[in-house]
Amino acid sequence: MKKKALLTGASRGIGAATAIMLAKEGYDLFLVCKSSENKLKELKKELEAAYGVSCEVMLCDVSDYRQVEIMVKQAGEVHVLVNNAAISYIGLMTDMSYEQWHQLIDTNLSALFYLCRLIVPQMVSRKDGRIINVSSVWGQAGASMEVAYSASKGGVNSFTRALAKELAPSNIQVNGVAFGVIDTDMNVGFSKEEMESLREEIPADRLGNAEEAAQMIKQILNAPSYFTGQIVTMDGGWI
Repeated sequence: MKKKALLTGASRGIGAATAIMLAKEGYDLFLVCKSSENKLKELKKELEAAYGVSCEVMLCDVSDYRQVEIMVKQAGEVHVLVNNAAISYIGLMTDMSYEQWHQLIDTNLSALFYLCRLIVPQMVSRKDGRIINVSSVWGQAGASMEVAYSASKGGVNSFTRALAKELAPSNIQVNGVAFGVIDTDMNVGFSKEEMESLREEIPADRLGNAEEAAQMIKQILNAPSYFTGQIVTMDGGWI
């Protein structure tokens, strides 16, 4: 039986590129996103036809624990969990509403707790599993006008390191990858001038792309089992 990978935020950007990578690696897939059902279904058809894998798709708001419970039951046995779903907020912290704060924190950080709480027991029972959490360099350095996002990704990094220690005796590896500026839809809030200014600050003189991000996730996925509790940075030498 093939191993199954569950991937959140799978409909676009890093998520879609990671889904393709996982299919190439031979994993059956359970792909999740919040609302882009048509994109998920198109991706499912593409992956099943191209790579001969089984691919299930489901809409789920990962900030809602009850929805995550239903989704995990539907997914069944999971060997690899990639927590990729995230949202951003760009603006002054004092302009952010209570509701916006909680939606971001619940999507970017609480969702990791929800998914891991529900999936880890089966991994512990098998004494086998890999968890990869997608983070950001802003979780390490912090970003003006992105206080909530930075806080959530800092939490992702600490969550990753702590859970790795907790699960290491059960042969479960937990790692994270902190990306710099990757050319995805999450950057739509920036103007052309702002994006150019960002590019000029990056030693590699360009933005990363989703396929490179997926390759980095692949490297972590295929790392030796002794590799755990790490936050790998991929940012073109920026931070």
